[in-house]
Amino acid sequence: MEHVISMEEFHSRKVERKEAGASSRDNDQPVIVARDTHKLTITIQERGSTISKEEKEKFKKLKEAHAKVQLGTTPKIREVLMLRGHKHYQKYCEPRVVSLGPIHHGKPNYQLTEEYKLMLADKFIGKTGRTDEELYGIIKDKIKELREYYDEKVTQKYSDEDLAWMLFVDGCATLQFIDLVSHEKVKDFKIKNDQVAFVEQDLFLLENQLPYQLLDYLVENTQNNEDRERLKTSIQSFINMHSMLDVDTKPPSNENAIHLLDLLRKRLLAPINKNYPSPGKVKSGKKRSCCFGKAVTDKHSSKHKNDKKGKKSRKDWHSFRNVQELREVGIHLKTSPSSCLGEIKFTKKWNFYPGILQLPPITVDDSTGPKFFNLIAYEMCPDFDNDFGITSYIAFLDSLIDEPKDVIDLRKAGILRNLLGSDEEVALVFNEIGTDLVPNPIIYRKVEFKSRIILK
Repeated sequence: MEHVISMEEFHSRKVERKEAGASSRDNDQPVIVARDTHKLTITIQERGSTISKEEKEKFKKLKEAHAKVQLGTTPKIREVLMLRGHKHYQKYCEPRVVSLGPIHHGKPNYQLTEEYKLMLADKFIGKTGRTDEELYGIIKDKIKELREYYDEKVTQKYSDEDLAWMLFVDGCATLQFIDLVSHEKVKDFKIKNDQVAFVEQDLFLLENQLPYQLLDYLVENTQNNEDRERLKTSIQSFINMHSMLDVDTKPPSNENAIHLLDLLRKRLLAPINKNYPSPGKVKSGKKRSCCFGKAVTDKHSSKHKNDKKGKKSRKDWHSFRNVQELREVGIHLKTSPSSCLGEIKFTKKWNFYPGILQLPPITVDDSTGPKFFNLIAYEMCPDFDNDFGITSYIAFLDSLIDEPKDVIDLRKAGILRNLLGSDEEVALVFNEIGTDLVPNPIIYRKVEFKSRIILK
């Protein structure tokens, strides 16, 4: 900071040098000698300290931006950010028939389903044992809390009353629809099969998510215990139904779920089979690395330890490409007993070379692309602290699939169940959603390998 000193009547004072012997101090020290009694006034002015109102607002935004992206906080429901420029964004991210929540609310494309939502919501309210005003009042009282689950940008144009009504109707309609689908009673509402499929797909779009806390408030305020437990079971069944996994197991608890897409992600990455360790839990001295997509490293012998110069042998790194290349070196494909997408294993049977690559079996249909694409978009949200488990899995699968022949081999091995159509279509889906992904390299080291993969 620069200071400016002005002195009034400076002429009444001057600096003189005392004669030798006049003081015990050094002769060269200057001293100030007062010649008169005029008052000395010193004014200090600070330059550059004045900040405009506009500048203060900019500094405020700096602090707010830092607070918004702090990792470890609950990720907000927001518009897709990182993949918005993807050429298939509209195909995979925009709702087909129904809008839920504030992001796509009011768009003309979805007006036809608004009447269906009101009809479903009314049916749900009738099962709760409460009046519509009473149940709405519960949501309205919680609206400030529920608003916090969304990025401010997507809710700022809605008043508390408008947002409360929107979430009330959408939440009730969603729970009623899930209950009908889980118990195969959708036909009672005369909704066509293709429309049912599109609505189910729309429920797992990132921009269509409702706070799970909203659904929980509606479920917990259902007065009849049997109906309340039925709703909880319906949600679990619905998630299991859409997990794309061929292993029918109990999904993880709904506790701490952020929304339905988050619950689906938890289901896909949850270690179910006790014989398989959770990703990252490997036996001491047996750690191997499987890069879900591009490479496999191996350090099982002393030959592959760092040399005297501290450099790793280049033989530790091997290119890991598609299924056809695996077959060329004799590697077999097999389904994994685990339903966790992160638990991919390579084993040697009876110590014969080269071994078996095991992957969890999944079903591929029309909803596979949108679900995986939105899960990847969710993992890319700036406020979601995660290990990119889905992103890494898709990058790995995309590296295996370069052509329809790769899909055929995966299908024959029971790893892919094709309900989409041709094998070319399956290859296209994974190539589309697997473009320009950045997997988590740490996850690769969490996959246990018991044998070395050599690709020449």
